[in-house]
Amino acid sequence: MPRPYILAETNWKHLKDESIDLAILPWGATEAHNYHLPYATDVIEGSCIAEESAKIAWEQGSKIIVLPTIPFGVNTGQSDIYLDMNLNPSTQFAILKDILTVLNRQGIKKFMILNSHGGNNWKAIIRELGLLFPDMFLCVTNWFKLGSESGMFENPGDHADEMETSLILHLTPELVLPKEDWGEGKEFKNKIKAFSEGWAWTERPWSKISEDTGVGDPSKASKEKGEVFFNLICAKMGQLFVDIAEADTNDLYK
Repeated sequence: MPRPYILAETNWKHLKDESIDLAILPWGATEAHNYHLPYATDVIEGSCIAEESAKIAWEQGSKIIVLPTIPFGVNTGQSDIYLDMNLNPSTQFAILKDILTVLNRQGIKKFMILNSHGGNNWKAIIRELGLLFPDMFLCVTNWFKLGSESGMFENPGDHADEMETSLILHLTPELVLPKEDWGEGKEFKNKIKAFSEGWAWTERPWSKISEDTGVGDPSKASKEKGEVFFNLICAKMGQLFVDIAEADTNDLYK
């Protein structure tokens, strides 16, 4: 049966008399993930998390809708990685402006980007869109920041690492290459100390910081870890969907 909270699956018969409180837009990327994970890793993760979290919220009575996932993200630092697809931030702004124009016109005043790609940086874009759509509540979530909070993963990283490999082993194991094909995910650090310490920033040229496009050792990843972590993310995200859908956005602070 069509899931009524997934726009791509539901239908006009259901939606013509519906009133939605919150629209969620998963936004991923299409890029290499070490040797062993699919290019659609961020898309798979974002879509699955959005859908399962929406199920949790819908079953609690929240009126939400998950929009189709945007499959391309900002990959300006990976222009020489074969078929890594790039959307510039200005393009993302234009896409979001058109989407928000539709939602705002139709009375859906709460909107979330469920971000699934670290290269997507939304704060400046959301600030500018907030001035254009002052009656709307706009927010962004980054599910991958829950990885360190979970305490589940031994090897830190931020791309095709233990955390992401575990998730994809759980969600789409048929797309993961055998373990003997996994790269080490070793990151080469910037020689200028301030950039390595994190209080100064410059874009990382991906082919210079990693031999296999991974950042983080995936060797201790497992399907079991992925399942537990997926359920943890969705429980938190589902409750956030509920909280936002039910909130009076004019009275959020105390």
